[in-house]
Amino acid sequence: GRQVTNDKVYTSDDRGHTWHHQADVPITRQRVFRAGKAVYMLGGRKRLLVSRSTDEGATWSEPTPLTDDGPWGGEPINQLYTNGRVYIVNERQTVADWRGWPAAVYAPVVMSAPVDADLTKCDAWTFSNVLSFRDVRAKYGDPNLIGVPFYAEGFYAPNNKADKRPMYEIGWTEPNLVQIIDPEHIWFDPAGRTFHLLLRAHTGSTNLACLAKVVESPDQSELTVDLQKAPSGEPLLYLPFPGGQMRFYILYDEPTKLYWMISTQTTDSMKRVELLHPKRWNLPNNERHRLALYFSKNCVDWCFAAPLVDAGDVGQSRHNVAAAIDGDDLLFTSRSAGPEAANAHNANMITFHTVSDFRELVY
Repeated sequence: GRQVTNDKVYTSDDRGHTWHHQADVPITRQRVFRAGKAVYMLGGRKRLLVSRSTDEGATWSEPTPLTDDGPWGGEPINQLYTNGRVYIVNERQTVADWRGWPAAVYAPVVMSAPVDADLTKCDAWTFSNVLSFRDVRAKYGDPNLIGVPFYAEGFYAPNNKADKRPMYEIGWTEPNLVQIIDPEHIWFDPAGRTFHLLLRAHTGSTNLACLAKVVESPDQSELTVDLQKAPSGEPLLYLPFPGGQMRFYILYDEPTKLYWMISTQTTDSMKRVELLHPKRWNLPNNERHRLALYFSKNCVDWCFAAPLVDAGDVGQSRHNVAAAIDGDDLLFTSRSAGPEAANAHNANMITFHTVSDFRELVY
């Protein structure tokens, strides 16, 4: 396994029991992925940077800029391999001087490149259009009759010692990239050129995710992000989704032909804001101490598989995971806040977890 924290690379050869520092790479907000015979690190803030390793993470090339624009967000979210290419999604912040959390102005930018190319070269990559949440509201109008936004935009959380930031605007962030491969699914594309984004929905409420569609041109030179439409023709921005108010992680498992998802489980999002525990972070929907596992055959209907981990204290956390399947086991890391952390959001450690024989949880 392999996990990156700040600008340091650690590797483990005993399934996460021990970790060894290998290198320092000056890229923040990284994700690590394999393409061809190399391993790449992609991330950055002011511009998007990439570094390459050909010796399993022991040494890395000097980071190369892929863009001159920004700021860029990005978390260690999933990637897809199909059509001889790797597909990745990053977030571009479309208003550089935004105060607070910029979910309203984040745009999920999908990138693809041939797996056997040198991905430190700019011309290897195809980038999608830039479509922010503000752009979606301007194009399609505000959501109706679903209680979004749940609190008035700009609402402040009184008596919340952990986080007094305003909510600002509703938005989306932290996208997962998936492809529908079931020919019976209404969104299946037999040409294999359609993908979907499932994003964390910043609404003030719980258990909603945002949805978008990505279409690749036949010659693979263009990627276009827009909303998916229902069979009625109505645009779909929100889907019911367990834990969609926080960052989640989706993997497709070929043996079960199921999508597996780890997300945050909420327990008390309807508490009055002024009565929140003083250690609670942000608004009532922002619990971060429990993780749960789900599976789905279609990325819409999710079945609860198992509780995974509970920090046991609302002032601590287990959240923001990155996952991988290793044989019969599901492995994941968690951005975790222990007793010494400043709050549940600002983690002070990474924890590593194993779900043994996870496929036995299917029913």
